[in-house]
Amino acid sequence: MRVAELYQPRRFRLIEASPAEPGPGEIQVKVDAVGICGSDLHYFSDGAIGDLPCAYPMVLGHEPAGTVLKTGPGVSGWSAGDRAALEPAIYCYHCEFCMTGRHNVCSNIRFLSTPQDPGFFRERVNLPAGNLLPLPRDLSVEEGTLFEPLAVALHSMQFAALRLGETVVVFGAGPIGLLTIAMLRLSGAGRIWSVEPVAARRELALKMGADAAIDPAAADPVHELLRETGGRGVDAAIDCAARGESLNQAIRATRNAGRVVMTGIPSAVRVALDFHSMRRKELALFNVRRSNHESEEALELLRDRRSLFAPLLTHTVPLDRIESAFEMLERYEDGAGKVVIKL
Repeated sequence: MRVAELYQPRRFRLIEASPAEPGPGEIQVKVDAVGICGSDLHYFSDGAIGDLPCAYPMVLGHEPAGTVLKTGPGVSGWSAGDRAALEPAIYCYHCEFCMTGRHNVCSNIRFLSTPQDPGFFRERVNLPAGNLLPLPRDLSVEEGTLFEPLAVALHSMQFAALRLGETVVVFGAGPIGLLTIAMLRLSGAGRIWSVEPVAARRELALKMGADAAIDPAAADPVHELLRETGGRGVDAAIDCAARGESLNQAIRATRNAGRVVMTGIPSAVRVALDFHSMRRKELALFNVRRSNHESEEALELLRDRRSLFAPLLTHTVPLDRIESAFEMLERYEDGAGKVVIKL
């Protein structure tokens, strides 16, 4: 099988490898498509995600959809040819946090696409049967790759705790930011602003449900948001960018006793925080750690609201051009929204 390895900063190579047979309770899948995530781009461009450095060579990719090839001993309910969304996180199910339903912070989590555990930019993967979810018949595999980032956006909604008609700003209109905007629109937000420096992504934000898009290079987003809310500030701010001053701008633009949700991952190991602005307002600051039992809902939404998510899928690139796909995203070229690698 072909495997795309990140073998040094900003460089991929294709190698051949022999897949192992699926073990007890496992299913071997052919990986058909994998979306490129912002965290993949961190590894590619920064050589790390925050304080977690790359360990070369490594295999990225954790937004996969595929087809069952064969099942291991003890597996039932799946047959060769079945299409599936593939969960990238493998939990222990017996630690304190798994036992209380907080699987996303499992003490022994294995997340496929980290230095220790290869991801899905490879043609075959063996997974526990519980990591496969049936892909709805009407969805393409490209559409199916959206289930993982959409689950993250859904998870962030519990922290945003939106009440009908409340105002929200989303910093960053990459795929997670765009999916977050879509979820806010479906949740009954009164007015949604997007703050995004890339013109093509501001246009996508409006298509996905934002009422207004602010270019931070042309206007101070905090000033604009305070002006448009009569000096009060928005009810909630969601930072999907985690770049520059975005977190502190989110804090400054939020009303007293509002909510700030941090979904994006900063490149820096340590992040400056405008603590006193947050303190004086008694803001609630939340951090999003992937998702937690939102994948089934994400697949239902993708099936039932296909037209809503269609604008996000802008590019499909074959595996042998994976490096150029990452470079396109790194440079914000060609109006790229969600880029999917097709295997």
